[in-house]
Amino acid sequence: MGQRLAQLTQWVQANWAVTGSIEAAPVDLETVSGDASFRRYFRARSASAQFIAVDAPPDKEDSAPFVNIGQRWREAGLQVPNILLADLDLGFMLLEDFGDQMLLPTLDRSVPSPYSGALETLLELQQVEDRELSPYSAQLLQREMGLFDEWFLGRCLGLNAKDWMPLLEPIYALLVERAETQLQVPVHRDYHSRNLMLCADGSLGVIDYQDALLGPITYDLVSLLRDSYIEWPAERVEVWVEGYRQQLVNAGFDMPEPAEFLKDFYLMGMQRQLKVVGIFCRLWLRDGKQGYLKDIPRTFDYLHSAAAKYPEFAQLDLALSAMRPLLRAHPLLGQYFGVDD
Repeated sequence: MGQRLAQLTQWVQANWAVTGSIEAAPVDLETVSGDASFRRYFRARSASAQFIAVDAPPDKEDSAPFVNIGQRWREAGLQVPNILLADLDLGFMLLEDFGDQMLLPTLDRSVPSPYSGALETLLELQQVEDRELSPYSAQLLQREMGLFDEWFLGRCLGLNAKDWMPLLEPIYALLVERAETQLQVPVHRDYHSRNLMLCADGSLGVIDYQDALLGPITYDLVSLLRDSYIEWPAERVEVWVEGYRQQLVNAGFDMPEPAEFLKDFYLMGMQRQLKVVGIFCRLWLRDGKQGYLKDIPRTFDYLHSAAAKYPEFAQLDLALSAMRPLLRAHPLLGQYFGVDD
């Protein structure tokens, strides 16, 4: 047992009374998962109760936003985990356990509306009046897209990223401008099928919300429907996008006409996909997490298909097309970029 796990186990045992359980505290913690950050999750289980113990090293993770946002959103009626106890100095937390059933493996392609529950929850989230969230600034949107040229073009593919900037800089500026013109609402920033949990009572729990900001209304929608971990035909996605736009209108939001809202969706997706491709490469090259490489082609394809959809991105469309032979020849990425991609 590592030192941090031993400390976390002792902390859970010393504070087990906060769970309300009259049974003895667990002797051992069961590994649940890690994630793309430095956080680790463990299950603390007694004979009749179980909770999630979180190890978030304070020198690497600031858990205050998770605690503060979680408390506000829970008070607003969102189903986020109840935080029983948090020691921010130690970086330990004890949370309500939503179980292990992510939405992702339950998505059924034969069902007309597999995201109905997720979209209902998203609508609830976007109606929360959380005035304490920081704005999703132009600087942050820009910095996120910079991960694409640094980690994907430069460090992963070995290209000279500076050569790409005459093409990318005006595109980045356009995407930021489009994002800023949208209605700004609470944004989870990673609202996808791995962060939505099917709870035992059939409800949908929301996790991993600590990076939430006040940002563009299509951001979480594109995170969900252009998920890096599962792909749907564009025709179905566009039907879902319009259906959600109508839900927003019915809820009192002032929304653009369908074609403009759809363009907001696709261009917001481009900003996110540039970021995510860069993050997946960084997770591999900096953090040794190679498992995300297989998800790069799908995310890259989303970016490419959006660029091909609108004439102002014609040069990017051509550049991404010309890049595909290099991707297929890459010693690691090549196995995921098929000859017919």
